[in-house]
Amino acid sequence: MDFRVGFGYDSHRFALDRPLVLGGIRVPFEKGLAAHSDGDVLIHALCDALLGAAALKDIGTHFPDHDASFENIDSKILLAKVVELLEERGWRINNVDCTLILEQPKMKPYIDEMTNTLKAILHIDSTHLSIKAKTNEKMGFTGQGEGIAATAIVSIIQ
Repeated sequence: MDFRVGFGYDSHRFALDRPLVLGGIRVPFEKGLAAHSDGDVLIHALCDALLGAAALKDIGTHFPDHDASFENIDSKILLAKVVELLEERGWRINNVDCTLILEQPKMKPYIDEMTNTLKAILHIDSTHLSIKAKTNEKMGFTGQGEGIAATAIVSIIQ
């Protein structure tokens, strides 16, 4: 059996006139995230972690931001394609641990819905998926409310 670990990170700044999408769901907030796709930093970090674990480069390699077909795309579609790439190569996701880093909005009311959304795409049970949210104690761009960052670590087995 082969066992691997991957780490992913993503960040985007806030933008007006865009919906806020995190963990595959719309979160009520007055700002969204500036991005070529829907800006879902949690899913983007997760995609990079999965691709990295399988040594399949990064999200930008597979879904470049200069490709018009990915403009405003739902990041759940990108994640499903990444999972498909891994499964085609015989990989199975063992567990996922993600952290959102932001001051506002508060994430606690949305974590369960994010978990239910992502576990279906990842083909894992919710006991193998952790999503957390932390503030940055008012430090840096996330702490100053300029944007949101996310990290993800995954383990995959073959």
